[in-house]
Amino acid sequence: MKDTDIYKTITKPSPEVLFKDRNSKFFGYAFPVTSEDEVKHHIDVLKKQHYQARHWCYAYQFGMQEEDLVYRANDDGEPNNSAGMPIYGQIQSFEVTNILIVVVRYFGGTKLGVGGLINAYKTGAQLALEASTIISKTVNVDYAISFDYKNMNKVMRIVKEKHLNIINQTLELSCKIIISVRLKDAQSIFEIFDALYEINIKKLND
Repeated sequence: MKDTDIYKTITKPSPEVLFKDRNSKFFGYAFPVTSEDEVKHHIDVLKKQHYQARHWCYAYQFGMQEEDLVYRANDDGEPNNSAGMPIYGQIQSFEVTNILIVVVRYFGGTKLGVGGLINAYKTGAQLALEASTIISKTVNVDYAISFDYKNMNKVMRIVKEKHLNIINQTLELSCKIIISVRLKDAQSIFEIFDALYEINIKKLND
């Protein structure tokens, strides 16, 4: 990775995709997720939608930097490592995160063998990702900057010079703005404001 504060993800679910092998049908789906509760919700919905299916295999990954990645692969009754890990392999191959991929299987009467299953689940996941809109996002740090109204020009001049993104602001006698800064720039921006007289900067969600 060149820029460690950039990651790839999807912002909306993929369309349904279908892969067939010897009468077995594999329906693939990709969803943007950031929690296990969201994972459970999507799988519950698919189990109701595909109530006659045999397996609902999946893999997910959360986290935006290598040190905080959380992932899981689930074979849901298929032979060990024949479904969940091939799906997770596609998450790694496409270098995406904050994502869930589910491949739903309808058994067609003919056993595919472990090799056939690995190929089918990998292909289902690949097709779901290829059908998704993958975007790049930056890892950001949010800061709250507090100051008196008389220091407004001082603060806003830096905001303008550094092209900072204001995500919330209260401009009264006591002013407060929330800015979102790319991780790679966060420390230097903090130091600029921290050095100013009568200006208070605090990192949010620490």
